[in-house]
Amino acid sequence: MTEGYSKSEMMIVAAARELAGQRVCFVGVGLPNIAVNLAQRTIAPDLELVYEAGVFGARPSRLPLSIGDPTIVTGATAVTSMWDLFSLYLQGGLIDVGFLGAAQIDRFGNINTTVIGPYDQPTTRLPGSGGACEIAINARQVFVIMRQSRRSFVERIDFRTSPGNLGGADSAARIRREQGWLGRGPSVVVTDLAIYHFDDAGEMRLDSLHPGVSLDQVRESVGWEPRIAADVRTTPEPTAEELRLIRVELDPEGAYTT
Repeated sequence: MTEGYSKSEMMIVAAARELAGQRVCFVGVGLPNIAVNLAQRTIAPDLELVYEAGVFGARPSRLPLSIGDPTIVTGATAVTSMWDLFSLYLQGGLIDVGFLGAAQIDRFGNINTTVIGPYDQPTTRLPGSGGACEIAINARQVFVIMRQSRRSFVERIDFRTSPGNLGGADSAARIRREQGWLGRGPSVVVTDLAIYHFDDAGEMRLDSLHPGVSLDQVRESVGWEPRIAADVRTTPEPTAEELRLIRVELDPEGAYTT
């Protein structure tokens, strides 16, 4: 804990705040789930949540345990098949933000959620893509939330599950155009240490440090020399209400925050 809140709580709050002004968000499993539900209760009350099980415009009465939790149907605009959701909504260009987690990420926002180590003989088998690849290429922009370390922020990911800016902004734009992908790629990465956006070259740039975090800590937890904004900000601390929502309504057992 730091100043009355944990690093995970700071990360969740910072990620939720990034959704200010957004309208339709495709929610990934894990940490994205609690971040977007917090955003809907605070900074983005009109946010429409989309879950890949087939729910558009969800307003869950409690934090869903998974994308298959019946509570995601609560107050939904539409409940449909996964085929309709992906083909008519996602590939139809109706998703503003895809909010994803990751096991590994590189400087260009390419994501690995498939394996650690060689694909044919991995040291760790991860959950895989699910709908993450399709979300990453067709949502208008992609937000990522993940804990930061040299094991997760790597020079080269072990497997590219979901494309980010590939080899840089220019090549990524060309490939997306040639492949007919709708999205612009990643725009925000929020970790338990900092907030990153992407520069004109398509590379991650440190823009904000969470309270108590130093540049040295960031450099020690990244597998490359990170680009750093000229005017790095300090992330505003969580408010009492944001912490209450996380601890009392969204995650009273601390599944996401401990």
